[in-house]
Amino acid sequence: MMQKLLAQLEEMFEAGDIVSAYGELTLTVDSKDIVGICLKLRDKLAFDTLIDLCAVDYLSYGQSEWAGDASHSGYSRGRSAQAGKDKYQQRFAVVYHLLSVSNNYRIRVKAFVDEAEPIIKSVTHIWASADWYEREAFDLMGILFENHTDLRRILTDYGFVGHPLRKDFPMIGEVEMRYDEDLGRVVYEKVSIEPNINVPKVIRK
Repeated sequence: MMQKLLAQLEEMFEAGDIVSAYGELTLTVDSKDIVGICLKLRDKLAFDTLIDLCAVDYLSYGQSEWAGDASHSGYSRGRSAQAGKDKYQQRFAVVYHLLSVSNNYRIRVKAFVDEAEPIIKSVTHIWASADWYEREAFDLMGILFENHTDLRRILTDYGFVGHPLRKDFPMIGEVEMRYDEDLGRVVYEKVSIEPNINVPKVIRK
């Protein structure tokens, strides 16, 4: 079944943009063409359901060393890495997981966006389920979805600054909140806890 879908995709797109690995198909496209490609996938290949939409941060992807005290000599990463070399030129990617119910096909569509201006067109008019997914990607990763009718934070607080799933966002956060008895309201303060590196240390004999 996957070979049949692969053949159909190769007729519609460039073969170099399609990767078949681990029993899954991934189509990498230009972010400027995302709406046209999604329409083509829905109308010609019956991908009528958007299962999920998320964003990926490829900052320092493929580098062998963790930021901190851990090193590859003391902790196995389970994959080969290229020290100091990034695999992808662009930092952020928006990933769409699509399902064709009638054909029982699944595909992953990946579109890279510019780090300085991470903007891509919304697909809410193609799949209504994209609405909250795009808001989540905006909130947690800072991806802007052009033509989205209600692009605002969905998981963090109204006045939250930053995007907590970006790799350069501190794990302890930037601020903490507490209720002030004297002021009678919640106040925000600079985070007071010390940063801690949560990387397992393996001691081998």
